[in-house]
Amino acid sequence: MEFDVVGELTNIETIATGHGIRELPRLRRLYGKGRWRNWKDGRIRLAELHWYEAHGIGKKEFKRKNYLD
Repeated sequence: MEFDVVGELTNIETIATGHGIRELPRLRRLYGKGRWRNWKDGRIRLAELHWYEAHGIGKKEFKRKNYLD
């Protein structure tokens, strides 16, 4: 499902880091070695978003998990 992130990400919360991320080997293979974290946020058509992020690499692979409204 395609979506656009409009506006600022707010209420950001870390939900996993390092080896707590199940897809860590795939992320490292595709984007490189980094300190990977899985994040979430909720906003406009209030949706909860999850994504992966590593320092120096940035945000990758956004997923809409739930609509909150």
